[in-house]
Amino acid sequence: MSTSVSRELVQAFYRAYTVHDAAKVAGFLADDVMWSVSGPVDVLPFCGVRQGKAAVVELVKRDLPALFVPISFEPGAMLIDGDRVAALFRLTARRRDDGRVISYRLAHFLRFRDDKIIENVSLIDSFDAVEQVIGHSLDVHEGHHCHNGVSTVPDDIVAI
Repeated sequence: MSTSVSRELVQAFYRAYTVHDAAKVAGFLADDVMWSVSGPVDVLPFCGVRQGKAAVVELVKRDLPALFVPISFEPGAMLIDGDRVAALFRLTARRRDDGRVISYRLAHFLRFRDDKIIENVSLIDSFDAVEQVIGHSLDVHEGHHCHNGVSTVPDDIVAI
């Protein structure tokens, strides 16, 4: 049976994660942690799936700081239910390469075992994040076709 995770533990994790303190973050991770961040890996290289503590620590220690200098990671809402945490955030950071500030919303869904994170599923507003990272709006209507009033793009993707 799973045990409840404390709000204090979750908040301590986020204090370390917000400032990319890889050593402290490592202390919150199970050895077999699965870490998934939705989004296009080609534009947002911190997206994708990482398996194991070493891979997540590398993300926090190298991959995130290579792109962003954290400004804030503000929680909008957090729900803790037993061994699971659902949290909404607004990330604000400065791009390391050109200094532009970006800000987008994201959600984390964490699962704990013995006070260690065993799973993180992160959903980000990837469309907004990509536009901010590349520095311009995406033209999603270019090249679309219309069939019975529904705009479609190649490869059977439907834009509504």
